[in-house]
Amino acid sequence: MTYVEVSPEILRWAIDRSRRPVSAFEQKFPKLSAWLRGEAKPTLKQLESFARSAHAPVGYFFLSQPPEEPLPLPDFRTIAGTQMSRPSADLLETLYTCQLRQDWYRDFARANGEQPLNFVGSARLSDSVPDTAARIRHRLGFDLDRRRQMPTWTEALRQFLAQADEAGVLVMVSGVVGANTRRVLDPGEFRGFTLADPLAPLIFINGADTKAAQMFTLAHELAHVWLGRSALSDAEAKSEPAQEVERWCNRVAAELLVPLEAFQSELRSGAPWRDEARRLARVFKVSTLVILRRMFDARALTHQQFEEAYRAESERLRPLAESTQEGGDFYATLGVRVGRRFARAVVASALEGHTLFRDAYRLMGIKKESTFRTAAERLGFAF
Repeated sequence: MTYVEVSPEILRWAIDRSRRPVSAFEQKFPKLSAWLRGEAKPTLKQLESFARSAHAPVGYFFLSQPPEEPLPLPDFRTIAGTQMSRPSADLLETLYTCQLRQDWYRDFARANGEQPLNFVGSARLSDSVPDTAARIRHRLGFDLDRRRQMPTWTEALRQFLAQADEAGVLVMVSGVVGANTRRVLDPGEFRGFTLADPLAPLIFINGADTKAAQMFTLAHELAHVWLGRSALSDAEAKSEPAQEVERWCNRVAAELLVPLEAFQSELRSGAPWRDEARRLARVFKVSTLVILRRMFDARALTHQQFEEAYRAESERLRPLAESTQEGGDFYATLGVRVGRRFARAVVASALEGHTLFRDAYRLMGIKKESTFRTAAERLGFAF
């Protein structure tokens, strides 16, 4: 039996990177404590199994010290004003997958003569927040009159996602790594990110987050697209980030969703915040969290009242998020997970013979031909 010399430091790094407790690994690897103390060594087979469980390349375990895994984009996430720790395996895999998809779509767009999108990078931090929000709203068709006609703000969110997709932005919403429902993404680690590109701007939204939070995240990431700046964010309606870019994007997001001038004309002074938040959420077809942010901006709430109200409303909405996590019809959610624009491009390219089917499966997170054919039919392609 072959035993492998592996540094306990590397093993601890892999566990930390997985964002799972040690106890989760001890159930499968009873000798893990001894490995971590350097009193025993795993066999090669055990090490390979451990690497799979930790979602780490097995080659890393032969290094003398943990590798550096720099994020491929600026990291604007903070907790209590401090930078976040190293990224998890789930976040890294999601980022790498989205980079792969973006690279593919960029080549596809060039091959099909698509022109760069003129709105990518068209804004500057010195630009007026209301003017920038108005330009985004106009480009997407996300106007107040159309939203008022929708039955709920969740329907408005679906329309918002579709409008960004139609404008040329690759929007992907998923709460899991790839199609693995056992690897749920942690909203506490990140809410979304933007990979800016003139031909293939890509926004990823953490679908494990609440629907209410997803609406603000999409608006925030669209501001990043207009700036032409890639970033990893933990955008939240209540926050006022220290970084200038994030602070500007948050302000644009709030103005995009609820123009302050229109909001002030609808606001009833003296009404209980809970009743007013829910009424205005129906008027503007946004989440109550966004409304609370605008109530604070309009000075209808003090900072303390805003913090308390936001916390209470977040707690109310959280169970709703847990009841609407990934699941249901795989084909119905595919266009959301990988983006309808992207999915249709991959299917068309594969059917035309420009992309190998095995590559198309990998890009879309599909394993079988039958699944691919059904997905293609659901996207409107005939065989």
